Amino acid sequence: MKAMVRKAYGGPEVLVPREVDLPAPGAGDVLIEVRAFGLNRAELYMRRGEWGDAAPISGIECVGVVKDDPSGVLAPGQTVMACMGGMGRTANGSYAEYVAVRRENVVPIDSVLDWAVLAALPESYAVAWTCLHGNLALLPGQRLLVRGGTSSLGAAAIDLALQLGARVSATTRQTSHKAPLLEMGVESVIVAEGALADSAWDGEPFDAVLDLVGNSTVLDSMRAARPGGRVCLAGFLGGMAPVEGFNPLSQMPSGVQLSFFGSFEFGGPRFPLSAVPMQTIVRMVEAGRLRPRLGRVFGLDQLPEAHALMERNAACGKLVVEV
Repeated sequence: MKAMVRKAYGGPEVLVPREVDLPAPGAGDVLIEVRAFGLNRAELYMRRGEWGDAAPISGIECVGVVKDDPSGVLAPGQTVMACMGGMGRTANGSYAEYVAVRRENVVPIDSVLDWAVLAALPESYAVAWTCLHGNLALLPGQRLLVRGGTSSLGAAAIDLALQLGARVSATTRQTSHKAPLLEMGVESVIVAEGALADSAWDGEPFDAVLDLVGNSTVLDSMRAARPGGRVCLAGFLGGMAPVEGFNPLSQMPSGVQLSFFGSFEFGGPRFPLSAVPMQTIVRMVEAGRLRPRLGRVFGLDQLPEAHALMERNAACGKLVVEV
């Protein structure tokens, strides 16, 4: 089969086309014929070697059809979604014509959506749904701040939170991104290069903050939450450097709850992917109630170009590759 293989750690040029053996699914795996997959910032860190050792074939999500399920649970031809667990990290991922994925990380789907739109959903919407309904326990009418609102995960979180009936605000570093965020339905956009207190934020605290920028902003995000409010760290748009000299006793505001979610937990006993209502999310997209922000669609051979675009923060929506 054809795959895009990382020949070394480095820039986008290290992704090269290769003919490799078809993966053999184990007893607990499903072999998927990949039709499309979304790109994620985590894959940049894996490609550069900043995530530690990673599988030579990257890709942490995909949509496609079942080629083989040794257990017989899923029939050949069944449309499925798959995301994270060990995909692209501890096992070869979806940058290929076929991928073998742990059954716990595969969800059967029925849909009339085309492959590119479906591919924009698994990772972004599963993570956003888990953060909003789990970590943040967001309720209708509550005020949510999404830090990194123009990312594909941020856009999915805004989409789902608005459907829930929350009042949503978002941050961006670029004034030019205000209009697209307002078009998505947020009630306010905060342009912030650094601390929120140094921006146009009115100082009214939030019930919940979803921080997708990462360690560089998480303490500031906690200061933006009300006592009893919640902050969930679920991204690292600002890089993976740790918080220097972190002292919880003096730096964390009293009464604010901080948590983290990483999609590598999906498929485990604490975070079964089956708990995320992906079929309902698909139906809401079909009905126009959810509007995934799809960016450019690439071919498999164009992966280096797609990675370079993502690395420049010029994606303007979820980047998708059709196989």
